[in-house]
Amino acid sequence: MNLKRAVLILFALNLLDALVTVFWVKGGLAPESNQIMAWLLDVGPAPFLLVKLAMGTFTAAVLLYGSQYRLARIGVTLALFAYGGAFVTHVFTGLAAAGYLS
Repeated sequence: MNLKRAVLILFALNLLDALVTVFWVKGGLAPESNQIMAWLLDVGPAPFLLVKLAMGTFTAAVLLYGSQYRLARIGVTLALFAYGGAFVTHVFTGLAAAGYLS
């Protein structure tokens, strides 16, 4: 696995997840289940996005710095699966909001 490419994909998924979350929550279609992130989103989209992307940037930096370790490769793989699950949730939220799953 090319770790740099995987980390870039992971960061892009983090950004997309943040934007879709803002869209769903501010549109009243879904709640934010993480209470700290929900509080930040109540403060406004900018603080939420800033913290979410800062966490993604920090994670990417740590994974790239430790890229020679097997644990970094395992971590990237697990994180990509986790974001895959998050996007399945986003898709079902969108389908439910559009009335296809009622």
